[in-house]
Amino acid sequence: MSTALSTIPSTGSSIGGYLGNENIRKGIAKVVSEKNMDRFVTSIVSAVQANPQLARCTNQSILSAALMGESLQLAPSPQLGYYYFVGYKNKKKINGKEVEVEEAQFQMGWKGMVQLAIRSGQYKNIVCNEIKEGEIDYNPITEDIELHPIKNPSERATAKTVGYYAAFELVSGFKKQMFSPIEEILEHAKKYSKSYRYDLKSGKKSSVWSTNFDAMAKKTMIRLLLGKWGIMSVEMQQAYVNDMGVIDEDGVAHYVDNTPETIEVQVQEDIAANANSVAFDETVVEPEPAPVKDVEAVIPKPEPAAEAPKPSKGRPKKSEQKPEPMPTPEPEQAVIDLPPADDDGPEWE
Repeated sequence: MSTALSTIPSTGSSIGGYLGNENIRKGIAKVVSEKNMDRFVTSIVSAVQANPQLARCTNQSILSAALMGESLQLAPSPQLGYYYFVGYKNKKKINGKEVEVEEAQFQMGWKGMVQLAIRSGQYKNIVCNEIKEGEIDYNPITEDIELHPIKNPSERATAKTVGYYAAFELVSGFKKQMFSPIEEILEHAKKYSKSYRYDLKSGKKSSVWSTNFDAMAKKTMIRLLLGKWGIMSVEMQQAYVNDMGVIDEDGVAHYVDNTPETIEVQVQEDIAANANSVAFDETVVEPEPAPVKDVEAVIPKPEPAAEAPKPSKGRPKKSEQKPEPMPTPEPEQAVIDLPPADDDGPEWE
């Protein structure tokens, strides 16, 4: 996705003024069309007004994130929760000098992932929710899950959250469910979000993990479940690749909250989790040795030759004569020297 907006100044004006620039509007029209122009611009302005922190972000990064959401046909409304603009500080070179700027990161919400999954037509149902104390019996080895939900809404709202649950059913009938204790979710956040690690160290709440832990936990569960077991449409793959990235003018995602090294670790862990963990030579089942009577099944007999014409009377021609057999005490007959069936000798191998 290229919007060719890199030559337009992206700072020093409000998002409304920036989007009202004639050249910017022409670039947007190439992507969203004139028909959807007003709706698209209004949705961006509303999202920025709802989050004052975004006013400090470069206008170009906000627009690029919005164009990514538009390509997925998702609205940036915070009320819908399909995707968000999340501001992060980043260092860039401007006029040969390295300066610190704030940029808007494209971040999928768990509801947006569910929307893309359902839209693919492959999913009959998708569920994601928190699990309260006493609501689950979970076997971590077999991954068997038995739920005992608290039926009283007020009682459930005040109960302690012990983990998160996600499940889906495909239209084909295939089902999969997953549970993660809250301790595993916290470790995931610490490992893959440097802003959350900063919050824990400084006692601040600048990360989405700090301000909206429940939504990020559910998103993590949906992402892990669908990424490992689900059917991924082209749109879903695009969302996964660009999630939590700052989109530049060429449509390339640059990850601010996750360093390339951290992303590489996550990719390797995904491979290790999904790959066959048993060596191939350990999974081969050797066939049992065939019994003596089935020796012809192990060593196939040659195809029978075409029936030879009956020999004429008299001495056969030289070309029709069979080679003389090796002298044996028996008549002309090939003998396979095998032990009798009831012999106590060594087994046939």
